Amino acid sequence: MSRPFSRHQPQQPLHRVNGRIRAREVRVIGVEGQQVGVLELPAALNLARAQGVDLVEVAPTAVPPVCRLVDYGKFKYELAKKERDSKKHQHANLVKEVQLSARIDPHDMGIKRNHAIGFLCEDMKVKVTLRFRGREMAHTEIGRQVVETFLKELEPWGHPDSPSKLIGRSINVMVSPHPKHKRAKNPNEEADKAAARAASAGRESGAPAPGSENGEVGKGRQNGHDVAAQNGQVAGGVPGGRVPTDAAEGEGLGHNPFSGISLPSE
Repeated sequence: MSRPFSRHQPQQPLHRVNGRIRAREVRVIGVEGQQVGVLELPAALNLARAQGVDLVEVAPTAVPPVCRLVDYGKFKYELAKKERDSKKHQHANLVKEVQLSARIDPHDMGIKRNHAIGFLCEDMKVKVTLRFRGREMAHTEIGRQVVETFLKELEPWGHPDSPSKLIGRSINVMVSPHPKHKRAKNPNEEADKAAARAASAGRESGAPAPGSENGEVGKGRQNGHDVAAQNGQVAGGVPGGRVPTDAAEGEGLGHNPFSGISLPSE
């Protein structure tokens, strides 16, 4: 009985090496990069053995195929390193945009900051844009204060390429990442690792979550939510059921520069 056809074909090696080379004669490049000349395959293989290296086919479509005398392990390492460097340079050319507003909430500001930090830690530039709406153009100093506060929060991870500029109805500034050895660690990754460690420790100890007794905390919380929903109530009397939080939830950006300013409505 024949086997069913498989879509997953065995992976072919990136290069033909030594006995896998099929050509009758090859053009050989020496260990130091010098031209050795066109040799028959057995002679090229003997030369590789004599020098303690491999014969690697680097240009199979050439006539005759081009082969290098090189240690294949070292050759693969150099190729992988070049590929990583190429990807790094491509990443560095990427620009991510973070959009702010003149009336941004401190919590939203913290989220935008975390996004910008993540981009900078991946060696990407960040374009910070604040667009004024309607009559907010009469208070451009507020928008500048928001942008400057945002840039100050990014100082451990990046620096502005130039001072912020007001162009039309927008304030724009480009932020470039610091070199990896000079910038702070990504706090988002550190928080994820800490949460993972705490979860792992909890599973190993078998202890219930803090504040829970016999696993009933989730059930009680759910029942309380259902009762509040039936009575048409919300937590803290705030529409939408969101529990009020203090300005600290902005993660370092708790100060709201608009608290004492009332902008004209559009």
